Parts: sequence; structure tokens; C-alpha cells
Amino acid sequence: MNGFSGILAVTVFATALPCGALPPTLAGVAEKSPLTSFVIQPKRIVWKSDQGVANSENLLKPHSGQAVLSEPMPPLVIKPGSGIVIDFGVEIVGSVDLFTPMTPGKDMPSVHVRFGESVAETMVEIGERGAENDHALRDMTVKVPWLGKTTVGPSGFRFIRIDNADPETDLELSQVRAVLTIRDIPYVGSFKCSDERLNKIWQTGAYTVHLNMQDYLWDGIKRDRLVWLGDMHPEVSVIDSVFGYNEVVPKSLDMTRDVTPVTDWMNGISSYSMWWILIHEEWYLHHGNLEYLKQQQPYLTALLMRLTAYVEADGREKLDGTRFLDWPTADNKVAVHEGLQAMMTLTMESGARLTEILGDKVTAKFCTDTAALLRKHVPESSGRKSPAALLSIAGFRDPADVSNNVLKKNGPTDLSTFYGFYVLNALAKSNDIDTGLDFISQYWGGMLDQGATTFWEDFDLAWTKNAGPIDQLVAPGKKDLHGDFGAYCYVGFRHSFCHGWAGGPTAWLSKNILGVTPVAPGCMKVKITPHLGRLTWAEGTYPTPKGPIHVRHDKQADGSVKSTVNLPAGIEQVD
Repeated sequence: MNGFSGILAVTVFATALPCGALPPTLAGVAEKSPLTSFVIQPKRIVWKSDQGVANSENLLKPHSGQAVLSEPMPPLVIKPGSGIVIDFGVEIVGSVDLFTPMTPGKDMPSVHVRFGESVAETMVEIGERGAENDHALRDMTVKVPWLGKTTVGPSGFRFIRIDNADPETDLELSQVRAVLTIRDIPYVGSFKCSDERLNKIWQTGAYTVHLNMQDYLWDGIKRDRLVWLGDMHPEVSVIDSVFGYNEVVPKSLDMTRDVTPVTDWMNGISSYSMWWILIHEEWYLHHGNLEYLKQQQPYLTALLMRLTAYVEADGREKLDGTRFLDWPTADNKVAVHEGLQAMMTLTMESGARLTEILGDKVTAKFCTDTAALLRKHVPESSGRKSPAALLSIAGFRDPADVSNNVLKKNGPTDLSTFYGFYVLNALAKSNDIDTGLDFISQYWGGMLDQGATTFWEDFDLAWTKNAGPIDQLVAPGKKDLHGDFGAYCYVGFRHSFCHGWAGGPTAWLSKNILGVTPVAPGCMKVKITPHLGRLTWAEGTYPTPKGPIHVRHDKQADGSVKSTVNLPAGIEQVD
């Protein structure tokens, strides 16, 4: 399983064809998918109707994955109007196979199937508290074959509810299994430390992003199943820290570029076009592919020149299109301006470095001059954490002042799972490593405490008050973490519980605790500066084009840190 088997505590079986397995008639016609299928058996029965369900425990026993003439054990029987909820143990992206035995009659019933990222989501109908079929069908009625298999999906899910929708005929199912569809790639990067909770968070962030590495790099596996450039920045940071190079990144960057005229903003959001530039610099720094960077030059230059037109004479940004940072600040114009001012400055400085590499000194100077102009305008403070973090990172405000007066105020509140990554980065810039560790443990760990196996589109610790976990039925008098919360486009059950932008702590822990930072293209030169904070030790690996860097850091009795570093040939450690 090459790395994610530690997350999937269930039996999986690869089903991909080996290279060269296509017959000659398909040569030049069929294209090999980058995805591989794995089978996951049910882990537990969460719920079943009080009456009308028999032999449900047999679904949890080993099965062949093939319809047979004579079943070795009695099949699941669901009477008309009854149903069952199955837990596959972990969030996945894929489909579900329903196997039917040889029944005396061939008049087969219809089956009502509802996928859920929480147990509660399986218990509601379309239109109820945000439950929808947008982007992927989560609620459908299908006909099952006699003595065969039908596949339902795809979607993002952990749970599935199966109801017999036929008014007269019993539903018999000999087997039910999930089929995970994912890139079968190794976890080159790794992380372990003296805090096991942080280890689990690192792994969960990596898995969250891994699930979204489909044909393209998606935002979420239930919804939107689209490429959003802002979402991609934390995702790419995780990919760099865990998987190293993967073609899903340039494929997604190029597709979005090709469908977006430079006169438009990517995804209709001005900041998302800026994220495209910032991702390219990070990607080049990690992988060093100058030829690929040169392919971006025409669009990159035109986009940078377009961006420079959105600066007032006093240095104030005046971007149009959708002005967006993250959801919690979406309606706060002061906060959005703060963040966009910082992003414009970071983008201009990144553009200057990239065009200098590409030999375009004219555009590089234009970007440098625009960045200097932008720095003349220091925005009014909204007191919100997301834009304050960007201003700290961009050097507009003193990192320690931002950390003490904004970021640390009231602990891990006023965070989003997206911009929480930049709050962590700003805390690291002010050397508040322990605060960063605490935010990760409390905020992202708070999702794990509620039964999550992947990180969510958004989260607020206040939601957990008097709320039940997502892997159980909601008890009377308890709040429903999934159905009762959310905002904007993610109200109630529309809320995605596997969103790639939430994986930021994985990249943050690798960069700041392991301390690995590339400083030359292709990781040819790296700095290794560990910051253990309250941790007593940390170890792990970090991908480079030459192979993984291995590090181990141990805190000594006097508070100093002893490091053991193993570099692949061709990688130089610098101070």
C-alpha cells in the first residue's frame, strides 16, 4: 500500500492492471488511469431497523468478491421499508459494490442508497439541512441485478445506508464492499515525535491531501471535486513534504491556466490567480524543473503585468473580481483588504524572483517597484487572525507583535482550516513554536476527537459543545456536528469532511519541527533548523529529487538539540 496502509486499518487488495496488460486492439486507444482501486470490507454495523433486518453480522466476515451459485453463509436480508448503516472505518473516495445471491425469483427490488461522511448524513433525505447531490451523487435509488454485482457511486464517504425501497420484495445482499480509488504512491516523507497526537495529525493531514490527488488535485472528495487554486497552496505544500514530485500538481496548474484567459481571475477570485504564481515558485524551489517554469513565462508575465494595474498611487491594492481570503473573513471588508495587500506584495516579490530566473529583468524590475509601492500602504487592522498572519509573513508588521496581540488571543479561535496554515506559519516566524503545536493539537486534534479520519472544510471548537461524534448516531439532546453547523456554501450536510486545504499542519510540522527548508532550486541546498519547542525528540524524512533527507533531533539536558542528518548525494546542507 506504500504508506497509507497505516491509515486504512482494513484489508485492501490492489486491482490495477500491470503495465503492458492491454490487448493489441486497445493499443493507442485506451489511456492508463493514474488511479488504482483497493477493496475495503465493512468494519461495523452502526445501525439497523428495529425489525426487518437479518444476518447483518455476515457482512463483516471475509468474502470472495464474486457472486456465486451457492453462498457459504446466509445473505443479509432487508424487508421492505427497513434499512442498515455500514461503517467502512475510514473516509475514502470511491464507490460501493452490492452483491446479490441466486434468489428463487428474478424480480429484484430497488435499493435506496445514501452515502455519508458522518453517520448523521446517511440518515437524511435530499434537501434536509443542506443534504444535496451536488458534484457527486450521495443519495440515489438503484435496481440490483439477480445473481450479480452493481456498483454505486462514486462519492466521498465513510458510511453508507442501504434501504429496501421495494414495497413487496425482500432485498438480499451476499456481500457489500467499498472500492477506494487513489494514487498508489509512496509516502516518502515521514514524521514522528514525542507527542503521539501530533503524529496522528501529521498522518491525517497527509491522507486528507492524498485522497484529493485524483485525476486532478481536488478541493474535496465529496464536493466540490474541482480544482481551486487557493486550496491548492496548502495541498502542494503537503505534497512537497510527503510525496515529493507528483504530476497531479503541474497537470492541475496547467489545466486551470489553459481554461482561464489572463484577462480573467482563476476560479473568478483575484487572490487565486496570485496563489498560482506563489505555488509555481514553491514548486520550482522543491523540484528545480527550469524547463517547466519556462513554459509558464508568457502567462506568468502577462498575469504579473495585469496585477500591477490594481495598485493605487498610494500603494493600496484595488483588486476586483471576488475578493476572498477564507470563509470566516469573507464578509469583513477591512480583513479582506489586509490580506489582499499582503498577498499582492508577496506575489510581486515572488514574480520578481521568478522573472529574474527566467532572464526577464524588465518585468522583474516592474514587480520589484510595484512591491515597494505596495509597502507604502500599511492597512488598518481588523483584529482577525487570517489577514494578520499574512501581514506578518509579508513583513508589514512585527511578527512578535502580531503573535502576541492577535494570533494568540483567545487561543485557537477565529481560525479556518484553510488559513490556519498561515496562522501557524506566522507563529513560527515569531518563534512561537509551542503555541503552534498547541493550536494544532487543540484545533485539528479536535476533529479527531469527534471521530474524524480526515480534516474538514471548516471547523470551530465551539461547535463541539454538547455535540456528538460523527461516527455515531446523534443522541437525543445533542447537537449534530455535521447537520447543525457550517455557513456560506457549506451549510449542514453540504459541508465537506475531507478538504485538502485543511492538511497544512502536515507541511508545517515537517518544515518547522524537522526543520527542513529548501533554499536552492530542486532542494540542491537545504537548511535544517529544528524547532522542537516542548517536544523532547522528533525524526522523519523529507522528499527531494535526489532522494529523502533523514533527520533525527534530540533535546539534551541543557536544552540544546543534538541532530543527526543523512543527506542524499548531491544535496548540500547550508547554514
